Amino acid sequence: MLRTALILLGLTTGSLFAQSLPIDRQATKETRNLYRNLQKASKKGTMFGHQDDLGYGVNWRAEAGRSDVKDVTGEYPAVFGWDLGRIELDSTKEIDGIPFESQRKMIQQVYAQGGVNTFSWHLNNPVDPTKTSWDAMDFSIRNIFSDKEIQNRYDSWLDRVATYFLSLKGPKGELIPVIFRPFHEHTGSWFWWGKDHATVDEYVKLWRYTVEYLRDKKGVHNLLYAYSTDRFTSREEYLERYPGDDVIDLVGFDIYHRPQTAKPDRFLEDTRKMVEILRTIGKEKRKYTPLPKPDWRNSPCLTGGRRY
Repeated sequence: MLRTALILLGLTTGSLFAQSLPIDRQATKETRNLYRNLQKASKKGTMFGHQDDLGYGVNWRAEAGRSDVKDVTGEYPAVFGWDLGRIELDSTKEIDGIPFESQRKMIQQVYAQGGVNTFSWHLNNPVDPTKTSWDAMDFSIRNIFSDKEIQNRYDSWLDRVATYFLSLKGPKGELIPVIFRPFHEHTGSWFWWGKDHATVDEYVKLWRYTVEYLRDKKGVHNLLYAYSTDRFTSREEYLERYPGDDVIDLVGFDIYHRPQTAKPDRFLEDTRKMVEILRTIGKEKRKYTPLPKPDWRNSPCLTGGRRY
């Protein structure tokens, strides 16, 4: 619970940085509207999010309408995080045990109430599907594109992802727009796509291939693509594996608060620095939406934003 909640906060902390239109020129009307509304909302404050908010919580699971955030605050969060992990294996349940059919209904509920749906994908390794995201293997990406059998396997996984995204529909049959955050935390090395297991060019190739396959080959036009690193200390580190402005809609980062007794807790200091670096990057890449200056001393949401 705590780990996944912080992942969403990491994406929204520092706000949303965006160009005026999605990178998909065939994006649905609803997807374009979501993009515009995210930019408008970013001028007002921070949108608080929670992973699997409607799926399970403290001492409960699969209770209709239940939410830990709502239990505590009286309101649902603004951002709802979900995961696609295990869809590549044709499982009926995602990585945290939520049936995909139930997840789809919860996504529809979020859409109906005006919330934002986001997806990560903790996919197994296409080189060896018995290995999870955390079973880090060197040269996995290289092997995907050098071995036709492995590439075909990865393509079939993307086919399942595409089918699922295209099944997310609103009450009038319109596709529900979502934020897709693939291959996240790649500045760390705990996933098979992490920095110690793939070259810069390999990571960029995987990202671009994935976007182009879903968008151009499978016709998935209800996605906004989010680039999200783990901790970084400089502009250069953040952009080292950046796949390109033409395949990214939003930029952000994941950050975990893990207090350590052996040394001073630098969470706020480090996060502040990363947000300011990201602001500069957003301006340079024209993916920046102006925000109020953060008040790090008084804000419970890290950026001086409103709690939803």
